[in-house]
Amino acid sequence: MKAPSVSDLLFRDGTPKKAFSTALIVGSILAAINHGDLLLEGSYPSPIKIALTYCVPYVVTTWGAATGKIAQWKRDSALP
Repeated sequence: MKAPSVSDLLFRDGTPKKAFSTALIVGSILAAINHGDLLLEGSYPSPIKIALTYCVPYVVTTWGAATGKIAQWKRDSALP
């Protein structure tokens, strides 16, 4: 059985949609926790910090999906 390509790992089986949804929910929670005090004062945190607050859950979700697909491929390849 052929190993999955990087493209398959990152973009198949709804991975981007799941990662986006996770990033939206988790990123919003993290933004409130990490930057809520500034926002309540009427200040705005650095746009880079806000972007990273949303990017990190996206990357973590995508990484988890890719490693899960690799593990499944290895299990399937080991079957007789």
